[in-house]
Amino acid sequence: MNPHPSLFLRAAWGENTPRAPLWLMRQAGRYLPEYRAIKARASFWEMVRTPELAAEITLQPLRRFPLDAAILFSDIMTPLPAMGLEVAFNPGPVVAEPVRTQAQIEALHLPEAEAIAPFVAQAIRLVRRELPPQVALIGFAGAPLTLAAYLVQGAGSKDYEVFRAFLHSEPGLAEHLLEKLSELTLRYLRLQAQAGAQALQVFDTWAGLLDEALYRRFGLPYNRRILKGLAGLGLPRIYLAVGAAHLYPAMAELPCEVLSVDWRTPLNRLRPLFPGRTLQGNLDPSVLLAPPATIAREARRVLEAGLGGAHIFNLGHGLLRTTPPEHVAFLVETVQQFPRKELVDGTP
Repeated sequence: MNPHPSLFLRAAWGENTPRAPLWLMRQAGRYLPEYRAIKARASFWEMVRTPELAAEITLQPLRRFPLDAAILFSDIMTPLPAMGLEVAFNPGPVVAEPVRTQAQIEALHLPEAEAIAPFVAQAIRLVRRELPPQVALIGFAGAPLTLAAYLVQGAGSKDYEVFRAFLHSEPGLAEHLLEKLSELTLRYLRLQAQAGAQALQVFDTWAGLLDEALYRRFGLPYNRRILKGLAGLGLPRIYLAVGAAHLYPAMAELPCEVLSVDWRTPLNRLRPLFPGRTLQGNLDPSVLLAPPATIAREARRVLEAGLGGAHIFNLGHGLLRTTPPEHVAFLVETVQQFPRKELVDGTP
């Protein structure tokens, strides 16, 4: 059987590839001048909700850098307005009326998949027409716990103390909200798969705020439900939790092919906990603000830690707004020149 032309997909399915495929979280967006030119004439929601603009922004980094995957330009909050919620960006997500009562949760509408965000499906189809077969397209969604953090808190926060208190004081309401968000997320990801996404990533940005006991109650079951619900699609499933090293024993129970790791834990330390899984990551995004020599040193450190199994090179979280594009170009070259094949084969 001929190998898949996409190195990213081969690695995502567990192949210990001769070169680590590379893509970067937030590679489509604010650090690129061509993105800022579009942003000067369109609001964030206009960019997300206009398929032609979302497709163009998704493709922009691929025109600059020989990356192995594209990720759709969107936001984890994108499916929420279909539930009847008013979400704005100022600059981060702001929910007009935080969701904290039974009546509010009962009122949340659960639309069918095709009605959640049809513009996302259209953008995916546009992007797939432009991508060569060796470049995979990643779809994504926010995990229920992370979405609930925004809905209950009402906006971004350092500690999400209102949300965390809500979990303790109203656990039944929290579970009801998480059940609805799980079904929404599952339908939304199936929509993306049907439109042509070739891998699906679940972002659990705020899972690390919880201890393991709370995560096992309010995070793990809902993530498991979503990931199990995607199993029949034949697409690799990727899970990312940020600042959550204390939760790795629980995350090892999730049915996903790829674990994306933030920059706080070396990849080789996680291999025994996730046998047979692909690890993704995990360069500190701030390294790309440093001189090229530092970028090369730190990238090689991540690549060396990624040996011993399937590895997709990425950052530990999203590209920073102030990242120079030329530093991204240097990183891509460094990763592609790393002699992984020789090290995997054990030959000099």
